[in-house]
Amino acid sequence: MHHPVVIIGAGPAGLTAAYELVKNGIKPIVFEKGDKVGGISRTETYKGYHFDIGGHRFFTKVEEVQQLWLEVLGDEFIKVPRLSRIYYKGKYYNYPLSLFNTLSNLGIFESFLILLSYLQAKWQPNPVEENLEQWVINRFGKRLYKTFFKTYTEKVWGIPCNEIQAEWAAQRIKGLSLKKAITNALFGTNNTKTLIKEFDYPVLGPGMMWQKFQAAVEAQGGQVDLNSSVVRLEHDGKRIERVIVQQDGKLVSVAGDHFISSMPIATLIHRLDPLPPDAVLQAARNLNYRDFLIVALIVNREHLFPDNWIYIHSPEVKVGRIQNFKNWSAAMVPDPTKTCLGMEYFCTKGDGIWTMSDTELLDLATSELAKLGLANAADVEDGVVIRQPKAYPVYDHEYRRHLKVIQDYLATFENLQTTGRNGMHRYNNQDHSMLTGWLAAKNILGENHDLWEVNTERSYYEEFTIKPAQQEKVLAKV
Repeated sequence: MHHPVVIIGAGPAGLTAAYELVKNGIKPIVFEKGDKVGGISRTETYKGYHFDIGGHRFFTKVEEVQQLWLEVLGDEFIKVPRLSRIYYKGKYYNYPLSLFNTLSNLGIFESFLILLSYLQAKWQPNPVEENLEQWVINRFGKRLYKTFFKTYTEKVWGIPCNEIQAEWAAQRIKGLSLKKAITNALFGTNNTKTLIKEFDYPVLGPGMMWQKFQAAVEAQGGQVDLNSSVVRLEHDGKRIERVIVQQDGKLVSVAGDHFISSMPIATLIHRLDPLPPDAVLQAARNLNYRDFLIVALIVNREHLFPDNWIYIHSPEVKVGRIQNFKNWSAAMVPDPTKTCLGMEYFCTKGDGIWTMSDTELLDLATSELAKLGLANAADVEDGVVIRQPKAYPVYDHEYRRHLKVIQDYLATFENLQTTGRNGMHRYNNQDHSMLTGWLAAKNILGENHDLWEVNTERSYYEEFTIKPAQQEKVLAKV
């Protein structure tokens, strides 16, 4: 079996590449190991309820991507007003933090202590800013840092804040300080980056977009095979010759002229045959990931809170974020008298949360929902657990060096391109992942684009952690 282009992965990057190719008369084959398209941007369903693997807003400044969305989905987009807040000790705080809302919720005494802590930080600042903890305390004071920054950041990344680099914090918390927040509140000025007030969203979730892409690819002669895992890429010198695919318990050999991969780049390295040199294999082993699972709960309540999602900063619970899918699109919840919540847990494969059984996770999510005071446990009627390994590539203190070794090695293949979040170990949003797929297709069509230059904001390259003074913290390995 031979195809002009073989694409590994039917997520945003892979399907965008396939779509651009069929529009230009090239019929690729796409292999997806899962049972549905979309990758981490897919939509899962359970008893008629639709939910994301994390919320996926459709908003981009990339004109080519915006045009693709409209071209493929058309009038099946809806406009969704954006509302997301921080939930802490039973109260909602605006996000980003606003002065009067924050002070009102905290009360006079706590606000006074926060002000004293801030003044102390201004009077005796940390002389160095090597990590996020030092950086935030210098701008907000220790008390506000512990209240609104520490817990959530450590929930998401599983790394102490004093191991996260200050440069990364400077990019993620652009232009913010307590002084600036007070100035903005008193004088109405705001030079910080503002958040969008509404976004586009497919009426039945993001998976609807990728199903439309799949249908468009197949309608023009392309092929998308689900439940098809690429277990080996055979190469000879500077060219990939074929892939070996596991389908229905059998191994199938598929040759091709060009190959595009969005599988995790570390996994790709270990599936090359012959294997790369030991230094490249070791670099792949040293790339780390943060995993993710969502517990979707069906709650017998018509309304719970108006937000699309809320950030849970409360340290007494493990849940990090809660999606309210009814507030993304009412069509995602088949019974208008009920609500579907996505309880999101950031974890590492093999840790205490990841290894819990589905029953234990349903019990945990239900009890934490009640503990937060957002719903009664008795109102939770049903639920389901979805696990997503390798959801977030981790920018640890050596990731850039390891990735460069891998990148240089893969560059020796003249007919292989890697795309997407995991295919490039890049913390991309779906629009940037799509752009890498689109440009990969353009390269096959004769253009010359460097995919590694896509989304080159400094924050996407900044090392995420500082090297601990003693033993390195071990995260999930390939």
